[in-house]
Amino acid sequence: MRQRIHARLHAAVHHRGGDGFDRRRSESYDRLAQRTLRGLYRRVASDVARATPPRGQVLDVGTGPGRLLHEVAAKRSDLSLMGVDPSEDMIALAERLSAERGSAGRTAFRVADVAALPQADHSVDLVVSTLSMHHWPDPEAAAAELARVIRPGGRLMVYDFRFAPVDEAMSALSRHPVFAQGSPVREPVRTGWFPFAVFQLLALSASGH
Repeated sequence: MRQRIHARLHAAVHHRGGDGFDRRRSESYDRLAQRTLRGLYRRVASDVARATPPRGQVLDVGTGPGRLLHEVAAKRSDLSLMGVDPSEDMIALAERLSAERGSAGRTAFRVADVAALPQADHSVDLVVSTLSMHHWPDPEAAAAELARVIRPGGRLMVYDFRFAPVDEAMSALSRHPVFAQGSPVREPVRTGWFPFAVFQLLALSASGH
C-alpha cells in the first residue's frame, strides 16, 4: 500500500521543481495535486496562520499554482502573501486562480527561483515551502538567499516527503549563521486520507542578523 501511495504522490510532483511546464501540464498538475495534496495544503495553511505575526509577510517558495496561499488567505486576511515559482506557466495559472477566487488583491505571484528571490533583505516574517526542497539545484545558494530575505526571529517551515532526498539542503540551512543558533525541528506530518505520515516538517528560526 505504501508503494502505491508513494507512486501516486510522485506523479503529483513530477518535475515540480523545474521550469519545463506548459499550460496544459500546469493545469494537469493542479488537478492531480488537488486530489492528492489538499489535506497537506490545509494542514500547512493552518500552521502558517498560527505562526505568522499580525500583518506579517509570508513567502511561499515553489508555490506552483498557488493553492497553499489561497488557503492561507482564507484564514488570515491581514497577511501579505507572495508565491514564487521558476515556471512561468505555473505563475500564470496561480494568478488566474487568484482572480477566480477573488483573492488577487491579497496574493501576489512572481517568476523566481529559491536562489534568486525578489524580496528585499530582512523583509519576510515566514518562509514556507511544500514539496520543492528536494528539487533545489544549489542548496548552498538557496540557504544564503533564504537567510537574506528572512527577518530576525522569522520562521522557515519546509514540508517535503519523508522519503525525499533533503538532507543536503537541510544541512546547508542548518550551517548558515542565520539559522545555526536554534535547534531545527524535524517531525512527521500526517494529513487527510493517508494511513501513515507521508510528509515531514523541517523548521528553523532565524537569529538576529
